Amino acid sequence: MKIVDYKEVKAETVDFEDVKDVKVRWLISDKDKAPNFAMRLFEVGPGGYSPLHTHNWEHEVFVLEGEGVAADGEKEFKIKGGTVVYVAPEEKHQFKNTGSETLKFLCLIPIIK
Repeated sequence: MKIVDYKEVKAETVDFEDVKDVKVRWLISDKDKAPNFAMRLFEVGPGGYSPLHTHNWEHEVFVLEGEGVAADGEKEFKIKGGTVVYVAPEEKHQFKNTGSETLKFLCLIPIIK
């Protein structure tokens, strides 16, 4: 069993093209011998965003705090603390912080083998 305060997990800067002010904490991953799912905490600063992209795996997202939008390249959907987002495999997606506070959300994905 792994029990840890999330603040003790290193916040890594997401350094990809078309990303602004995004950090990720890998709370649970294959490094913990988790066989099926990884749990990540994203922290997006005000005005920050992830790239518009796709993967061949699904995402389950739970917004903890802040305000923003989840975009699919055509539409933007408002998100805030308490919002749940399901991103299907191969679905375009992007998260943007439209508020004045940090947007924080959990994102669960399958362990990529």
